Amino acid sequence: MTWLILTSLLAIGVILVVTEILFVPGTTLVGIIGLFVTIGGIYYAFISFESQTAWIIVGLTVLLNFAVLFYGFRSGVWKKFALKESITSRAFDGRLLGLEIGMEGKAVSDLKPIGKAEFIERIFEVKSNSGLIPVGSKVIITKLENNTIIVNN
Repeated sequence: MTWLILTSLLAIGVILVVTEILFVPGTTLVGIIGLFVTIGGIYYAFISFESQTAWIIVGLTVLLNFAVLFYGFRSGVWKKFALKESITSRAFDGRLLGLEIGMEGKAVSDLKPIGKAEFIERIFEVKSNSGLIPVGSKVIITKLENNTIIVNN
């Protein structure tokens, strides 16, 4: 029964420390609990066994902890949780190229106040400054700012 309690404490400690590193990094609570459970297992070894056997258990525990952590990082399991992609878009990506203030176009949907309008044979999302503009109405670009096309009719 003594060996079962000892191995259970040490195994739970290792599992909690590995869980902290691989699954919930940054919280440190799970890792600290795992560290305390491992220390409790080592303390239990010292009160249950001879000093020489307890020191052997300490050495094996430290070796096992490092081996499990080393294997966990080498196997690449943690890479499944890492962000591998980056955002490549920019605030201005050329959506408004070719458009100028004063250009005339046609509303291809109702602008309430946002809708679609056609300029230079392309459809753009626009915002009306003058309230509701029905589909088919002539619209004029009054402002171009932050990738937003402001129109009036």
